[in-house]
Amino acid sequence: MKGKAYKALLFDFDGTLLDTNELIIQSFLHVLGEKFPGKYDRDSVLPFLGPTLQETFHAINPELTESLMAAYREWNVQHHDDMVVPFDGVVETLYRLKEEGYKLAVVSTKRKEMIGRGINLMKCENLFDTIIGLDDVKNAKPDPEPIELALERLGVGKEDALMIGDNLHDIVGGQRAGVDTAAVAWSVKGEAFLATYLPTYMIHHISELLEIAKGQTV
Repeated sequence: MKGKAYKALLFDFDGTLLDTNELIIQSFLHVLGEKFPGKYDRDSVLPFLGPTLQETFHAINPELTESLMAAYREWNVQHHDDMVVPFDGVVETLYRLKEEGYKLAVVSTKRKEMIGRGINLMKCENLFDTIIGLDDVKNAKPDPEPIELALERLGVGKEDALMIGDNLHDIVGGQRAGVDTAAVAWSVKGEAFLATYLPTYMIHHISELLEIAKGQTV
């Protein structure tokens, strides 16, 4: 079935392209376990995947926000390279999309320094036309600002772009920016959770984007 073709694909990073889920979970468990022994377990930190660190730690304890962020980042950086890996098919699919002429962007709530580190690990340094990190915007996803900035830098209209992500911030942010959205079913939040936000597509493997981008619905 023929659908709408796209010119640009905007990707969230953590949990979408790079499997950082365990790194993030363990970073939260380490930091919060030190400050609040016995209060947080694996299930209770899962909602922290997606929002910015500022939002998460401020909600936990406003007075400790900065110190918790610093401790999180220290542990996260120390263990980053040993605990992350691209999801199946991601690197090959990104290279295919680039070869076929699509504009590619990362739109993340992560700092650009750490996005760059992950991209280097994936050996995808030359694939992205722009990278939007937390340090590029005043308002993170689900505010539309990061996605709108990516479109501006790419020189692409909202009708020609697709936002791909693993969390509600990506889907809602895309909808607020007026772009189509694709939720990834390998999200740690689960396919059923993402489906409640009514993404344009639900994909089960990254390679499905090769047909979706051409306008072939899957």
